[in-house]
Amino acid sequence: MIPPRDKLTICFAHAAYQMTTCFDALNTGIASFEVRDRAELDRRAQEADVIVASGMWHNGLITTASRLKFIQSISSGTDQYDKPALAEKGIRLASAAGVNARAVAEHAISLILAMARRLPEARDNQASRHWRGMIGDLTRREDELGGKTLLIIGLGRIGGRLAQIAKAFDMTVIGFRRDPGAGAGAADAVYGLDALAAHLPKADFVALTCPLTAETQHVINAKSLAQMKSSAYLINVARGGCVNETDLIACLSGGGIAGAALDCADPEPLTADSPLWAMPQVLVTPHTAGETTQYENNVIAILLENLGILWQGQDALRNQVV
Repeated sequence: MIPPRDKLTICFAHAAYQMTTCFDALNTGIASFEVRDRAELDRRAQEADVIVASGMWHNGLITTASRLKFIQSISSGTDQYDKPALAEKGIRLASAAGVNARAVAEHAISLILAMARRLPEARDNQASRHWRGMIGDLTRREDELGGKTLLIIGLGRIGGRLAQIAKAFDMTVIGFRRDPGAGAGAADAVYGLDALAAHLPKADFVALTCPLTAETQHVINAKSLAQMKSSAYLINVARGGCVNETDLIACLSGGGIAGAALDCADPEPLTADSPLWAMPQVLVTPHTAGETTQYENNVIAILLENLGILWQGQDALRNQVV
């Protein structure tokens, strides 16, 4: 059982997020402390009944954090957690799914617009003080989104929101999800991943907004890239492991697709020697799609809701994983 409010201690573990500042502003009366690196987390984990973490988590804490009863993930993804081991220890786990759906969808449409409007090229021209003249070659001009086809792999909260935004730009949206019967939402059509190959040749943009699972591991690879138009763009705001990076680099180097906008890499951070850094047709953002000024407060709202559920002795957590 989780300790009562006056006996509970929460550990916020993140290298940058201001979790404690935002939590303290709520005057909950719940004890908490903050750690900024993994070594400090290892030293103090045994003091916590609840750990709020994401990338700093490692599964050795399952045995060393002796008081741990509940983990609230700061991120939507939970592939870093050993779920069977947590279940065996009776440690509950909830994700932050949906906490940044609006932000990530907005980032995705920003990347789509950036590629269509050739903003990376414009920024490079600005840095070199080059005022580009008019262009006769239609393939090198900026483009419009209206009438273009967007494939969204992962039509969940983020993908569904992206579909809504894309429709406002008069795009045709085709979604892919594990259970097509769950609905298309704003998308014009929805299919299972087994139908992806049939629709890739139609796409002007392919956006990844899916979790990393056995089914989506390297869902974008040499074969799927070869099925895309040479004028198409890949947008990844999901996980780096959803793309075979070696295949993507080879495809981009050979002009197989027009470009890629990537908010994630495999591994992260993107290695300094990766060819992706220097490719003019590639835009890289450092896994910041979900970061906004509201992120900490959004996560804390889920945390407090789940603590209330646990204190009431109920079983079903919000965004329950274990």
